[in-house]
Amino acid sequence: MNLLERVAEARIREAIARGDFDDLAGKGKRLQLDDLSGVPEDLRGAYLMLKSAGVLPEEMQLRKEMVTLEALLDVCADPEERMRLRKDLNWKMLRFQILMERRRPRAIPQDYRAKLISKLAR
Repeated sequence: MNLLERVAEARIREAIARGDFDDLAGKGKRLQLDDLSGVPEDLRGAYLMLKSAGVLPEEMQLRKEMVTLEALLDVCADPEERMRLRKDLNWKMLRFQILMERRRPRAIPQDYRAKLISKLAR
């Protein structure tokens, strides 16, 4: 254990002895761990940091805005405003589709595809 770890451990033990951790929210309750299996391993830290800051991924933010625009369209009576809302909704839907398309698995590379076809043909 290096010096920094020893100092940190000593301070934690002192805080426990003083009772600094006795009134923490959630004391004695199980931790609610996030299922991060769908997040690439190298992005998990950034994902957790953004989540704790209340930041949504762009796809989720767009979807939220699309739902709001659809609700506004349902109650809007002004034709010009409806046209503006519809145009805004269409742009958001297009952006959302582009972002979701990027998440789809890529096609099999041509070299691998040719090898696979030749093996299947045998």
